[in-house]
Amino acid sequence: MQAMLLAAGFGTRLRPYTLIRPKPLFPVCTRPLIHILLDMLRRAGSDRVVVNCHHLGDQIEAALQDREDVILQPEPEILGTGGSLRRALERFDHRPVLVMNGDIFHNIDLAAVYRYHRLSGNLVTMVLHDYPRFNRVRVRGDRVIGFGEQSRALEERMLAFTGIHVLEPGVMEGIPSTGFYHIIDLYRDLADAGDGIGCLVVDDCYWRDIGTPGDYLDLHRELLWQTGSSRLAELAGEFCGRSAEGWCLGREVELEPGVRLEEWGCLGDRVRVGAGARLSGCVVWDGVRIEPGREYRGLIITPQTDR
Repeated sequence: MQAMLLAAGFGTRLRPYTLIRPKPLFPVCTRPLIHILLDMLRRAGSDRVVVNCHHLGDQIEAALQDREDVILQPEPEILGTGGSLRRALERFDHRPVLVMNGDIFHNIDLAAVYRYHRLSGNLVTMVLHDYPRFNRVRVRGDRVIGFGEQSRALEERMLAFTGIHVLEPGVMEGIPSTGFYHIIDLYRDLADAGDGIGCLVVDDCYWRDIGTPGDYLDLHRELLWQTGSSRLAELAGEFCGRSAEGWCLGREVELEPGVRLEEWGCLGDRVRVGAGARLSGCVVWDGVRIEPGREYRGLIITPQTDR
């Protein structure tokens, strides 16, 4: 398998936090999301992964310096999902390319997705699911027939794009060789022409994006506190390593006397929480010092954020 992980975006809806670090480096239960996703690709059999970067790209580069299986693609200008793929075309061979957004957390079986595409004969296979907030892709059977426009036809339904897709390298040749380009624009043209856009529906998966501060906190809440389902419990056990009930604690965490950790939350590496402080529903990034007696609820807390 060969793959591309898209990690160049600005993450504007996550400001001011994305002014501090790029979205793919946001920690999920103390682990940078990009490492979680790259490990998934490796386990799925990927032997070549291109990762693009633009916004705070030096941080992406530093985070990946020990990843010998990763080809870094710095982009001085923002190119969009399509433009980035076109620039990466020369780095790929004849095999299909699995593409994944760098701002999603999920348990989708990537090896199964890749196998499905290779057997399907599709030029493109989009991985979809039913997620009403994002249902923008119009589907009939296993074919994508449009984007955005609603349909009342009984044989059609609207589904959400997971940010995971597989495409044949030849498809990338249809992307302009320079400038910004959104891959969905190409897919819309192919769908309108009835030319090979298929889909794989994965409604039995766990999937969340971290597009807003609320989304990012909700992901942790679900993993750390709402683990009633076996699927969530398995994910929580794999990624969170909970050290206190409902709380994930990183390395070298110091809790002074009288600290109250309520409901759920996450403390990153080298966090010190002062005496009598009270935290509930918070994700605390590495290196934070919380003053004694402070109380925080439902916040992302960073060393740089004015809180």
